[in-house]
Amino acid sequence: MLLFHHGINKSIVLVLQSLAVATIIFRERVLKFVDEEISIGDYVLTGGEIPAMVLMDAVARLIPGVVGDPTSVQYESFSGGLLDYPQFTRPAVWRGMKVPDVLLSGHHGKINRWREEEALKRTRARRPDLINKKSRKGY
Repeated sequence: MLLFHHGINKSIVLVLQSLAVATIIFRERVLKFVDEEISIGDYVLTGGEIPAMVLMDAVARLIPGVVGDPTSVQYESFSGGLLDYPQFTRPAVWRGMKVPDVLLSGHHGKINRWREEEALKRTRARRPDLINKKSRKGY
């Protein structure tokens, strides 16, 4: 059984001809007919519908044309092995919290550096296990 993650998601999209998702109630009856069994995590839910939706939504959004801007799926959490950098929208100041000056500067090189540094900082703080995976994969 595979634990579902972004890499598996991308693999499914690359070879996608058809995809059938069987929920837990039918699991034992159909296991001999499946190519791969995928788990979305180590916890118990009330049924298989939500895990099926998680799998289908994650796979569908990587199919060209599903997400409006194709670059959005290239630069998001897990696409580069790290969590995503913080996202900001207007207004530039909201409830006393400012958008970082670098993001308002228009300097694309500095903005990209800031994004990389923040993604690394966020990943270290929230998911240090991803840093180890990233370095092992040679990113």
